[in-house]
Amino acid sequence: MNKDNKAQFAFGMVGLGTMGRNLLLNMADNGFAVTGYDKSEKMLQIFEEEGKSHNLKGYADINEFVESLQSPRTIILLVPAGAIVDSVILELQPLLDKGDIIIDSGNSYFADTSRRYLELKDKGIHFFGMGISGGEEGARFGPSMMPGGDKEAYAVVKNMLEAVSAKVNDEPCVTYIGAGASGHFVKMTHNGIEYAIMQLLAETYEILKNGLDYDNNQIQQVFESWNNGRLKSFLMEITKDVFLFKDVKTGNLLVDEIKDEAKSKGTGKWTSQVAMDVEMPIPIIDTAVSTRNLSKLKKLRVELNEAFGPTEKIKASKDFIDDLEEAFYFAMANAYAQGMHLLWKASIDYEYGLKMAEIAKIWRGGCIIRAEFLEDIYQAYKKQPDLQHLFSDANVQAKIKKSLKGTRNVVSSAISAGLAIPCFAAALTYFDTLKTGRMPSNLTQAQRDFFGAHTFERIDSEGIFHADWNQKNL
Repeated sequence: MNKDNKAQFAFGMVGLGTMGRNLLLNMADNGFAVTGYDKSEKMLQIFEEEGKSHNLKGYADINEFVESLQSPRTIILLVPAGAIVDSVILELQPLLDKGDIIIDSGNSYFADTSRRYLELKDKGIHFFGMGISGGEEGARFGPSMMPGGDKEAYAVVKNMLEAVSAKVNDEPCVTYIGAGASGHFVKMTHNGIEYAIMQLLAETYEILKNGLDYDNNQIQQVFESWNNGRLKSFLMEITKDVFLFKDVKTGNLLVDEIKDEAKSKGTGKWTSQVAMDVEMPIPIIDTAVSTRNLSKLKKLRVELNEAFGPTEKIKASKDFIDDLEEAFYFAMANAYAQGMHLLWKASIDYEYGLKMAEIAKIWRGGCIIRAEFLEDIYQAYKKQPDLQHLFSDANVQAKIKKSLKGTRNVVSSAISAGLAIPCFAAALTYFDTLKTGRMPSNLTQAQRDFFGAHTFERIDSEGIFHADWNQKNL
């Protein structure tokens, strides 16, 4: 129970690492009374030093921390995903009352969030998972936030979240996402899209550097030009700045000194695994995840490069860079479309009640995948809330059609030169398959019935059928 003379803070944060501190400072800037808890004295000292203009106080004792919060207590967790989240919740539970609120703002796996939601609901404690995107700077000055779960709890924190979020056209980049673990599911999918776009940027770099012999200055100019147009995005913006960044150790350009092995924290893999579970194809995201794994096979890649020889140069026309821009637009649109299609399916399967337009709307600012193209996505789902696939929208269709010729030229030219462009190729193959009215899958089903009696359906009759394929009926 609270001791009234001690209960002075509206919101508390467990975990005062950079993200936790920055979000609390953002809240304090917006006039909210906040405090934090961390077992590390060092983290507490940094927090109080950075927050001295707001006279912020942190706690190393969890009992004192909880007692300092006004009722109903609202506690935000920003700790590493997994067992630590469960440990913190277990430690907090006996100190909380019915009606108190816990918000998990880390990158938790959505199935864990669903379990925690149900466990805490039984104890009368409100819980929701909230994805946060925007990195350290976003947390400090305005992130995109994806809260899902207990709607009653969201109503309590709505004003605070809207105040600290990023804004686009004065509209907050936060909204109630939906039921259950929807907030973390949407954040996971956001990260999958992020994987795909990052890989497309890397493949564009590969085409320019090794296919066209561009130096870093020329590559930077291409990316900068694109970022001034329809391809404007956060990832494009930071990427253009990478190319000319000097290494303090050698004086060379730093990007050229970095080992070509890309690591990950697992959210892209989760997205691919879950998509398989709900039978939703997202090959551009799958490919981006697999390509990071391929990058780790450095020794084998060098061995096979020596065995099979180097790539060739692209025989490019004067319009090739324009075609490359079209190809990037096309593949980027595929990344968003596949991610949104997964969300559409998950909303049905898990009964999340997602509002697709609202998701696109809050991704327009603050988050890592913010881009001009999200306005088209927002408008598409705003006009057609039940739209299954983004490519069914007339406006998007027109732009995709315009980009196809250039895309096919870039993909075929790069493949002919032996350049690795897995995500560009995956985007085009997905698109061509998706628009195939009759696929050769009838043969696949016939094969399955032949060797395993798995049956098949017919195009001329209702029902399930099996053939005796060993019978000679020629």
